[in-house]
Formats: sequence, structure tokens, C-alpha cells
Amino acid sequence: MADWSNFSAKINQYLCPPGNGVFTVNTAKERKESLHKSLYGNTDNIELAWSEQVSQLPLDTRPVVLGVCSDTGGGILRGANWGPLFLRQTMLSDDYDVDYFDVGDVRVIPHLLHDKYLNEATITNCRKALYHNPESSLPVSALSITEDFCDEFYHNFPDKGLFAIGGDHSVSYPLARSYLRAKKAQNKKAALIHFDAHTDLLVERLGIDICFGSWVTHILDDLPSRDMAFQFGIRSSGKDRGHWEDSFGVNQYWTHEINERGAQAIVDETIVKLKANGIEELYVSFDIDALDAHFAAATGTPEPDGLNPEQALLIISELNKHFKITGADMVEIAPFLNTNEDGGNDREKTLAAGSQISELLLKALAE
Repeated sequence: MADWSNFSAKINQYLCPPGNGVFTVNTAKERKESLHKSLYGNTDNIELAWSEQVSQLPLDTRPVVLGVCSDTGGGILRGANWGPLFLRQTMLSDDYDVDYFDVGDVRVIPHLLHDKYLNEATITNCRKALYHNPESSLPVSALSITEDFCDEFYHNFPDKGLFAIGGDHSVSYPLARSYLRAKKAQNKKAALIHFDAHTDLLVERLGIDICFGSWVTHILDDLPSRDMAFQFGIRSSGKDRGHWEDSFGVNQYWTHEINERGAQAIVDETIVKLKANGIEELYVSFDIDALDAHFAAATGTPEPDGLNPEQALLIISELNKHFKITGADMVEIAPFLNTNEDGGNDREKTLAAGSQISELLLKALAE
């Protein structure tokens, strides 16, 4: 460990117990208490129980779960800030076989995205609110806190796997960026595997350069080369595949192509490209809207004609046979949204699909 004592102090400032990342009093109170009881055996003195558990992080060998309950970087329908609470609770049910170390949730001020968008007066006031110290030098926005946490995490634990639950897709900007920088420092070649209905390759959206629709653009230069970004499930775009691949150098597999050629052929082709470039490890970012809206309607931008869970699971499983998956995230699950008009149970279907894929990713991280 590089400097666990300093990092431990930061964790206790940056994070809070799992399920507490959304600042609220009564909303979903029963679900929070149920999660706390599952994790700690009771609902009393949760801050103390969580802090004592965090102190054991250096001794634990399981993959680490982090909640980033921010949807400030979204822009269509909000609600993905509740994803970490609901997905955790689903994964802890008897239907799933997962074992992980839950480090907690980033403490989110829901009006803030990244510190670079704030003036000094706002930062000072928010430091007073978060850390009770206006003179603190710590960041205050969700993305800025997440990036510093991840930098410290990989510095202290270069061999630990981190699985993050969002949040809108902007949270993947600090998660993947920090991961890729850490792998470069370790002289390991890592690629990005990105499941999504959308390219997320905007340069900016309404003047904001980091958001749910642009995060990939701003981490491409952290990859060994831009063509080591692979996108699966794309189908909602104003421009065709050729535009995005020619403009940004990424590899895309649109859903219609995966359906026409078969998921196995697509992943076999991906594996050949990854091996030809000497890739050793993978970061998998999974936007739940990569799946067809029939399976994942509780999200801000549900899209028809998407992947089915079996296709996604096959691609991830096959990749994991050849490469280590050492970082991952699951984002854009918005459990309070009901976007289908047929009256179906969107929440439970979406959580079930997200949990199934998250289970596979956590098992891959555990390897």
C-alpha cells in the first residue's frame, strides 16, 4: 500500500454508507434500511459500522463496489441517482450469487457536476457543507470526488478490481479515465468495452464538455490508441457508423449488425483486434439502454431494437476468456422511471437485467 492512512481519511470524507449517496430524508427510507440490515445486520449506528468495515479494505481480496449516485450529467429523464441503492438490493437477493466489498457511495451534492464549472465562492461554501471546513483543498463535485478517489484507490491497490454503479453515464468519465491512467502507470495495455444505444462521442452538449453524451470523447487519448475503444449496441444516432469511426477512430458494432452476423462472430472479431494490439486488460462500461427497451425501460433514454441480455452476456463472457476484466461500471438504471406505456413492471425487469450483467462482471473482476 502506498499511503493507506491518508487514503482512509479521504474515504471517510468522500464517501458515506452504501445507499446513503442520495441526500434525502424519507424517500426510499425502507429500502435504505433493508440494505443496511443486509450489509451490517442492523440499522443502528450505520456510519460507525460502515467506517469499521472500510478499515478492513486493505485485507480484503474481493472486488470493490462503489456507488456514484449522480445524475447531474444526464439530460433527458433524470433518476439514475437511485440506481446504486436499488441495484445493490437486487443483487443481494437470493437470485444472484455475488460476493464483493462495498466501500460505500460518493457523497453527492446533487446540483454539482465537476469542479471546473464552479467559481471559488461556490467551492468554498460546498467544502464547508461537505467537510465542515471551508479551507479544505478537497473537491466537492461528484465527478471530481470520484476521480480523486479512484486515483488514490489504484495508487494504493493496483491489483484490486473496482465495480462502480451509477448514476448517469457521465460518471464513467472519472472512473474510466482514472483506470486507464493507472494501467499506463503499471505498463499494462487496457482497452475500453462500451455497451450503449448511443455513441457518447459528442464534443460537448449545450456548452458542457463532460456529460452523459460526451464522456467517451474525453477519455480516448488515455487509451493506448483510440481504436482500442469498442462500442456495442449502438443504434440511436444522427450520423452513421462510418462518421464516428472515421472521426474518432473507435470501433463500433451497431445492434443490427450484431443481430445479422451473430454476437459470437462480432466478439471473435473483437478478440482478434484486441490481441493484435497487445491488450492485456479491459474496462467494461455498461449503459443499461444498450439493451432493448423491452428489457430495460427504467432508464432515461430507453431505445427499441436493442440487444437482449443473452447477447450482452455472451460478448462479456467470451472477452473474459481471453482478457482480464479489471474495471467496470453499470450505469443509467433509473428505478423510479416507468417509460413503457403498456403498464409493465419496468423497474423489476430493468433491475433483473442489470443485476444479471453486474453479477457476471463482478465474477470476472473476482478472477
